[in-house]
Amino acid sequence: MTTTPDIVIRNGTVVDGTGAEPFEADVAISDGLISEIGAITATGAEEIDARDRLVIPGFVDVHTHYDAQATWANQITPSSCNGVTTVLLGNCGVGFAPVRPHQRDMLISLMEGVEDIPEVVMREGLPWTWESFPDYLDMLEGRRFDVDVATQVPHAALRVYVMGERGAEREPATAEDRAEMARLAGEGIRAGAFGFSTSRLLQHRTAEGEPIPSYGAAEEELAEIVDAVGAVGRGWLQVVADFGDAQEAEFGLLRRLVKRSGRPLTLTLLQKDSHPAEWRELLGRIEAANDEGLRITGQVRGRPTSTLLGFELSENPFLGCPSWSEVAGLDIDAKVAALRDPELRARLISEPGGTPAQIKRFRDWKRIFPFGDPPDYEPHPDQSIAAEAARRGVAPEALAYDLMMERDGRAILYHPMTNYTGGDMAPVLDMLRHPHTLIGLGDGGAHVGIMCDATDMAHALTHWTRDRDRGERLKIPDVVRRLSLANAREMGLTDRGAIQVGMRADINVIDYDRLQLQPPEVRYDLPAGGKRILQRSTGFEVTLVAGTPVWRDGEATGALPGRLLRSGT
Repeated sequence: MTTTPDIVIRNGTVVDGTGAEPFEADVAISDGLISEIGAITATGAEEIDARDRLVIPGFVDVHTHYDAQATWANQITPSSCNGVTTVLLGNCGVGFAPVRPHQRDMLISLMEGVEDIPEVVMREGLPWTWESFPDYLDMLEGRRFDVDVATQVPHAALRVYVMGERGAEREPATAEDRAEMARLAGEGIRAGAFGFSTSRLLQHRTAEGEPIPSYGAAEEELAEIVDAVGAVGRGWLQVVADFGDAQEAEFGLLRRLVKRSGRPLTLTLLQKDSHPAEWRELLGRIEAANDEGLRITGQVRGRPTSTLLGFELSENPFLGCPSWSEVAGLDIDAKVAALRDPELRARLISEPGGTPAQIKRFRDWKRIFPFGDPPDYEPHPDQSIAAEAARRGVAPEALAYDLMMERDGRAILYHPMTNYTGGDMAPVLDMLRHPHTLIGLGDGGAHVGIMCDATDMAHALTHWTRDRDRGERLKIPDVVRRLSLANAREMGLTDRGAIQVGMRADINVIDYDRLQLQPPEVRYDLPAGGKRILQRSTGFEVTLVAGTPVWRDGEATGALPGRLLRSGT
């Protein structure tokens, strides 16, 4: 007797995630797994017509910051509405466990400063029903999501938990401190974390402006922690670090950590304007390490790291102006009404833009662009505010002001901050082609008022295989592999990432020709009415998690088959 599949996806073009060429086939799903691929005669309890559609694995996002959102929300947007079916939390050494009750404010300050999540949102939303890292996992296991959720043990939280104020103030760890941090890291991995994360980036600061507790941590501290991870025998090491002029020494430290622990390491890899060739030098070191049997990968973003500027957003070019204080505390409607006053406009566009740092961040007119519909993440320098203002014979401040006043004051400007030194994404192409890189760094759940790079995975599929007109493109099978199977395998997941019999049925059915990011919009749906930038796509016709449709044509189905993943199970 033939068993009736739960779902049959009919007549689709399967891009299976392995890098193989696309092929026409039906896909049957039973009990959350792919049960058959080919010409399927059985009729499913549900049939999905995928004629002229691509059937691809769900995306596996290895770099998110949904640590807080996962405690209060069931929909892990904007990732889940853009084809992502598995997310990894706890990156960059920040998170909310382990934590003692009197240390909660320190972790909130840390997350606010490093990842731009408003303090009031976390204070209102976090339930704080845990202390240890295993407790935090147990809490997540009791929740349900529209994606699967995996975690990492964050170094900064370990330091604060074990050392208190000494850890926050970056004092050297004692032998007892190091032993306890190592014990807790091992405990977290055994409980189900997929790795240990740390930040060695000076840019990562608390809300009060202090460096992250893990910044400058001694090698002996890191060594004991990674030894504990290595003793468990699973999990990777995730690192974001300053390299610059100390590249040889810093990378040497990371090599030693990999060698002694036997665990793979993944590090953030971006083109920085201050060191535009650093990424290529680091790739050379990564390649040499792999040649010697040390598994190190560079996590790259498929587009620039960008900040979005607008009157409804957290940043705009006039934040440093004295007259901005007159409207800063108003809601968007009242703010826009005030900004329509010609006298206020004249004052704002004529006033200084603030400190040198503010001017560089908010008024780099040669690197700030109108953000169109659809959004253009690789604009030509001739499209910049500076270039257009020169053509019109107006001040760039005036042009920026008027552009942001469009759409009832909700229009957005785009400022690429990394991966754009030469005015195009040629470096990103080289990063994406390298065998020792992963597509990550979308930062979903973080920087909620200034960016929405969590949509980078959907954008990578459209931009690099179809839309790019400023250089070479990539093939669909390779990009799909990088968004799914490559990331799954690297973080230790063997049950997903490919459309193969027996694999978990995490699947996207997409109208490739219609697949397109929409302009970002502001939503006030965080705890305490907090705002965030949300960006959706057209073209994702069905997204399935464990064989259950969670999104259809841009609308949530309400199904929540996602769960906490534990390493080693």
